[in-house]
Order: sequence, then C-alpha cells, then structure tokens
Amino acid sequence: MNIGIVCYPTFGGSGVVATELGLELSKRGHEIHFITYNQPVRLELVSHNVHYHEVNVPEYPLFHYQPYELALSSKLVDMVKLHNIEILHVHYAIPHAYAAYMAKKMLMEEGINVPIVTTLHGTDITLVGSHPFYKPAVTFSINKSDAVTAVSKNLKDDTIRLFDIKNDIHVVPNFIDLDKYNHEFTDCQRGMMASDNEKIITHISNLRPVKRVQDVISVFYNIQKEMPAKLMFIGEGPEKENVERRCEELGIIDKVIFFGRSNEIDKILCFSDLFLLPSLTESFGLAALEAMASGVPVISSNTGGIPEVNINGFSGFLSDVGDVEDMTKNALHILSDANRLKTFKDNARTQSLKFDLHEIVPQYEAIYEDTLTKCLVL
Repeated sequence: MNIGIVCYPTFGGSGVVATELGLELSKRGHEIHFITYNQPVRLELVSHNVHYHEVNVPEYPLFHYQPYELALSSKLVDMVKLHNIEILHVHYAIPHAYAAYMAKKMLMEEGINVPIVTTLHGTDITLVGSHPFYKPAVTFSINKSDAVTAVSKNLKDDTIRLFDIKNDIHVVPNFIDLDKYNHEFTDCQRGMMASDNEKIITHISNLRPVKRVQDVISVFYNIQKEMPAKLMFIGEGPEKENVERRCEELGIIDKVIFFGRSNEIDKILCFSDLFLLPSLTESFGLAALEAMASGVPVISSNTGGIPEVNINGFSGFLSDVGDVEDMTKNALHILSDANRLKTFKDNARTQSLKFDLHEIVPQYEAIYEDTLTKCLVL
C-alpha cells in the first residue's frame, strides 16, 4: 500500500508511535509518506520507500494565527495526487483529521477517493477536544473518518462518553520494538549512576503538572529513608525548577540525577530497579511500557489506560492518584527482597511482550485493507 501518515513530529508519544509505525510498515513493503511541518524526531533515515514532505505555512499579515490546517489540507491534496497515496493515517483528531477531511473533499472533486484512518491518542480527546470551542470540530472529524482507532479501551470509553460518536472505534494499543530493548551493558557503566548497594529509581516524562512529578519526589524520598537509592529524572518541562527546589529542601539533591532529554534512555532503564509513573491521567502509558520492556517493574497510578499496561501485582502495582503512602509501600515491597525484585522484573518484561510492534502493526494493516475495501465498494 501507498500510505500517507500525518502526525506531530515531536518527542510526544503520538509522534513516536506514528513514526515507528511508518518505519515498520516500510519494512513490510509499504510505501510511506510522512506529511508534517518538521521531520519526525524518530525518523533518522529516509529510505527508498520512506519519504518526508514538509508542510510550509506562509506568513500573511492578515492572519493573527497562521492557518496550519489550511496549509496541511492543501499539502495533502498535492501529495496524494503526486505520489498516488491510497490511504491517509492521521494521528490526532484535530487538526489532522479535520484537515484530512477537507483534503478528501477537495480530491473527490477530481474523482479521487482517499479513505482516512484516524488514531486518537488522548489529549486530542480529554483535554483539547472536550473544550466547548473545539468539541464540534472533533466530533465532526471523528464521525467523518473512514476508520477510527484509540490507543486504549479507556480512551475509547472516554471518547464515546464525551462526544456524540456514530463511528465504530477500534482499540489498537501503542507498541514498542522489543528488539531495541535487548541491550547488554557492563556493570562499570551502571557504576556511573549509582553504587552497587543503591537501588536505581527512574521517572521519564515531559515534567508537566499532569505527571505529578512532586509525587515522584515524595515516593523517592520515602524509599531512600529505608534503603540506599538514586533517582534518575529524564525529561524537560515546566515543573523542572520546582522539582529541583523540592529536592534541595528535602536534602536529597545529591541523590537525584537530572538527564534532561537524554538519548540514552535504554541504558538508564537497563540499570533501573523501579519506574515511577504517578500521573493524574494517561491515555496509555507508553513510558511505563518502555520501562517494562527493559525489565523494570512499575509503580503507577490506576488512572486512564495505565491498568491496561501495568498489571497490578504482576508487572508492578497500581495506586489511587496522589496516594504516596501506598505507592511507597508497594515500592518497598518490590525493592526489599532480591528474589521478589527479580520476579517482578521478569514479569514486567513478559507483560511487555503483548505490545511488541510485530503483534500490533498487523492490526493496523488489517484496518487499512478493510477500509480500502469498503471505500471501493462505495
């Protein structure tokens, strides 16, 4: 198939998943066209069947905000015609599904019918989409898509609850390439982060308030009172200064390492003993899955789609949002016994196997084929 993929080209989960999906589809013989305003961060190599087309938004003094949706829809029309794209897979309802539908209508004027598959990732539904200003456009975009997927059952349920949806929504979970998590590092590299007797606790996020990073600090503070430990903070965001200040106030700043946007996440996770994800909400919990793929058990909140990824008592533990005491108790339960820790590490890796891209990508292929068949009938 000749597939156009529209996504945000950033470090966010939706952009990462969309890019990894396109790359794997290209390996399976499909022609992939990424259409967005910057080259996706995970798109390191453009090959003979992976292409990137930049959406340029001209600056016009007339517009207070430059019309990206207009530029995107026009670019989609041009790319479909130029490269004979058969199907568009757009990630996020707005602006991408909205722009794709406009492109579809323009193409139909020329006798070209290109079906749209829309994947919902979370904030396009629970944050932006539910705002009264955008709700009609989101509802319209979802209902006008030829196929719709959501990355978790929880997100599907939220979408149906928040919007008047006429379309079926298929649950296709996020995924990772487990082959990339079969790394071997030496003990001396672990020694660069912590001593042999110290447990390594890790958190990865964009450090926004929704991630409840202050709870990460509170849980770690309680852990390090009971055993030697170090905390690895990976990511940048608006809460970073507050986190650093809190660590200084608690006297644990020397036990916390801030990596920023690290390119060595796999190495850090490989040496980690526990992963903390106390988020207020997560549509899926991709960071937790990445940790589990590295054999790291997860202490998380029980919100959103996280319980579909992290299995309570098996790959880690779930607690109510903000319940620092319960999270601490569960963390110490795992860390205090070497054999128990090994069991949870093994279980975490086992649970991650369900989300290997080789299991998930064929589900998208089946949806593409089914959607194309239905559109040909119409």
